[in-house]
Amino acid sequence: MKKYLIVAWMFVWLMPFEVIAEEKSYQRLLEQLDEMITRKNEYHTERERNIAQLKQRLANEQDESVKYDLCDELFSLYLHFQADSALHYVDEMQKYMKAAKQPGAEADMIINRADAMGVMGAYNEALQTVQQIDRSAVTSDVALKYYYAMRTYYGWIAGYTIIPSEKQKYVEKTACYRDSVLMLVPEGVGRSVSLAEKMILESRFDAAIPVLNKALLQPMSMQEKAYVNYTLASVYEAKGDLDMQIYYLAQTAVCDIAMSVREYASLQRLAWMLYEQDDVERAYRYLRCSMEDAVACNARLRFLEVTEIFPIVNEAYSERVEREMHLKNILFLTLAAIAVVLVILALRLYSWNKRLSQMREGLSLANEELKSVNDTLAQTGRIKEVYIANYLDRCVSYLDKLEQYRRSLEKLAMASRTEDLFKAIRSDQFLRDERKEFYTEFDKSFLELFPHFIDDFNRLLEEDAQISPKKGELLNTELRIFALIRLGVTDTARIAHFLGYSLATVYNYRSRIRNKVKGDKETFEQEVMKL
Repeated sequence: MKKYLIVAWMFVWLMPFEVIAEEKSYQRLLEQLDEMITRKNEYHTERERNIAQLKQRLANEQDESVKYDLCDELFSLYLHFQADSALHYVDEMQKYMKAAKQPGAEADMIINRADAMGVMGAYNEALQTVQQIDRSAVTSDVALKYYYAMRTYYGWIAGYTIIPSEKQKYVEKTACYRDSVLMLVPEGVGRSVSLAEKMILESRFDAAIPVLNKALLQPMSMQEKAYVNYTLASVYEAKGDLDMQIYYLAQTAVCDIAMSVREYASLQRLAWMLYEQDDVERAYRYLRCSMEDAVACNARLRFLEVTEIFPIVNEAYSERVEREMHLKNILFLTLAAIAVVLVILALRLYSWNKRLSQMREGLSLANEELKSVNDTLAQTGRIKEVYIANYLDRCVSYLDKLEQYRRSLEKLAMASRTEDLFKAIRSDQFLRDERKEFYTEFDKSFLELFPHFIDDFNRLLEEDAQISPKKGELLNTELRIFALIRLGVTDTARIAHFLGYSLATVYNYRSRIRNKVKGDKETFEQEVMKL
């Protein structure tokens, strides 16, 4: 128990707070409270661990006076956590009461029993129990506890009563016992809270606030801090300041959750305030938490308080959830429609891209064909340039040679060398020399255009049929025939006329070479034209 109180005491001083109420903002505090509620089970587990340790000590203890004290500690831990268990340990205290060395032990036990009954909602039984105390035979400390118990009892009855006249009667009785408390309570947090409650009843709200703010500056337990903040919330409720009421209720709820109690009023009141602020989801979560704790504690009054407002908040929450689900469905359908449109667009884009790709492939092929045609045209143009230039050179050369030949014949005729003249006319040496020179120039021009023709041509033939010119030759007859074919001269008659051979001779050359090719004989000459 002491360890638990030390943890609670440290929490009080670690929790930041402002002295000036107007400077407070509750949004961050609500976020802190949300986080603590999600960890509520951790706080409960800590309290249950402390309870288990005390129970173990009680089971092992032999001294009845110590057992009495341990039962009292267990009662304190159970009172606002699990009321029926608290009542059980009051019964256990009674077993060891004779051994207790504390004055007023019997009165303390009676008040404890009444407190447990009050939490459980057994108000008549609680009143009858408290009335068993002989006030004339008690000390001032016990009398103060008695007045606190009676004030608490009539406060419960006032909160439970619905009839206004009866409610006012119990409120007055509560005020009467509060005055009795003020007569005995020493200076401190307890007196500040009771005094502030009295000021609230007298509508002296502005006077109550400084009293409670001053109390917040004093060292206090977690429970006392909860009382001060709860009373401040009541002051601001009376003043009509909703924001400050929410702030102090949130502070109180933080203390309640941190103490791991289950019987409290702060969270359900805060839930109703937030509901009025249209924070329905948070209000619903707070009420659920309050209801779970009230049921677990067996706190009848708190359960009734929650059930009065829970249906209203639950209906609003359900409507909001339904609206959100409707919006989600609309959003889902919208997204689905968008997805369908995107899929259609994607398919269209895929189709367009595919067509574009095909068009690009076609364009690429066309470009390649165009490049090939351009290369062919460029090559054809070069062939034409080379052969036209050679043709013109040969024509001029022939004209010069014919002029020289004419003059030589003229000289023979003028010299009356008739025999030499006829001999020169009948000789074909001149034509043979010119034809040989012509073929040599043709070969040079061709190999200048196609320097790798012989090697490329031989790759089309079988290895044992490959053709190589003789020493001193550029091209032989076979190569020259296919050189003409490479230049586009495919007609046998034109080839025969060009080379000075008969048609049969040229035909035989072409047939013989075609029979020695590696591949298809029918396409051989087309392959030659591509070399």
